[in-house]
Amino acid sequence: MKDVQQPLWKLLSVLYKPHPWHGISPGDLAPEIVQCFVEVVPTDTVKYEIDKISGYLRVDRPQKYSNVCPALYGFIPQTYCGDSVAALSLDDSGIRLEGDGDPIDVCVLTDRQIEHGNLIVQCVPVGGFRMLDGNEIDDKIIAVLKDDTTYGSHTDIWDVPDAILERLRHYFVTYKQAPGSDANTCRITHTYGCREAREVIERSFTDYQQRFGDLEAILTEALSVMR
Repeated sequence: MKDVQQPLWKLLSVLYKPHPWHGISPGDLAPEIVQCFVEVVPTDTVKYEIDKISGYLRVDRPQKYSNVCPALYGFIPQTYCGDSVAALSLDDSGIRLEGDGDPIDVCVLTDRQIEHGNLIVQCVPVGGFRMLDGNEIDDKIIAVLKDDTTYGSHTDIWDVPDAILERLRHYFVTYKQAPGSDANTCRITHTYGCREAREVIERSFTDYQQRFGDLEAILTEALSVMR
């Protein structure tokens, strides 16, 4: 039956735009090399976010104050921050929290100026931040653009200059904080390297399967019934 349905899957992918979260592959080599859907670029003064129902980008909010994201920012398709990802925080810090229920966020470092989001890039995860946003786990994977001239040779977080990591840390712990305010809902508990980044991504695949199931298998079965 799979061979019979395969031409129909190809036709559907031509006629209809795949949903960036559910319809795009994270890549055949994931988690070593992943495809990332970019929502925001460093020149954006508005934060864009994928609409989870339609799959189109929507305006989430103007970037507060003067804070702009210092890297390409988006998510890894077919991932989900759920119980399996959240369990890592319990293992590392003893804090029992829930995942934020979103795809796994990723920052992609590159020396090239990319003018807009709503595109797919291949990147290599080199590490990440374990971030808590209020009472939820909100990990940020840090990756480098595949074959990038400046960052492409980096294989682990410790290869990334401290100044770059500090800019990323500062952005994420302050981007919801008003100037002069001490109130802050975000904090980074620790920074981890490429091995743990890959584990986070693998766990997010597990969480995605548990939350949504095998969507291709479900749709294939539905199409076979329709025939």
